[in-house]
Amino acid sequence: MITAWLSNYFGFPVQLQNSLTGFPDDTNAPGPTVISTATLEAIASWFPEISLDEMRIRLRTNLEIGGVPAFWEDQLFDDADSVVQFQVGNVLFEGINPCQRCVVPTREPFSAAVYPNFQKIFVAKRRASLPSWAGSRFNHFFKLAVNTRVPESEASKTIQVGDSIQILGTKVTIARNFAADS
Repeated sequence: MITAWLSNYFGFPVQLQNSLTGFPDDTNAPGPTVISTATLEAIASWFPEISLDEMRIRLRTNLEIGGVPAFWEDQLFDDADSVVQFQVGNVLFEGINPCQRCVVPTREPFSAAVYPNFQKIFVAKRRASLPSWAGSRFNHFFKLAVNTRVPESEASKTIQVGDSIQILGTKVTIARNFAADS
């Protein structure tokens, strides 16, 4: 078993999260992260030395939506007690919250060299570009993309490049209150 091997190797007990659902940073929203191509383009434009492809690597989002404006994905979450349901192809998703960014985007993907003032520039530009209706979930502005959850009923379904996306417009009160910044 991998946990026993890792525990032996490191010399202390190691536990892994559920390998069936992946290794999410946000355990309340273990689904894929969502961002628009236009958002990635906008963010890359803030950093002249970083290409669009490199920004994709730095941000590591799972689903990229084309044909929508920058920061469109900010409508895929609501207040802390709700989810926003949307569908990609025939798969239902629940938008939970904006994704808090870690140190990874501040570093060049292959050398790990730090981009000077990356977080400071990002925060200032994100604050200035944030849609007015999205502000209640931003206690800081180093957040980008949307964390999601995939209902159990959707687990065996697949999506593919070219599937359409539709916001269902239904906001469902969740069973328990997750922290606003999970």
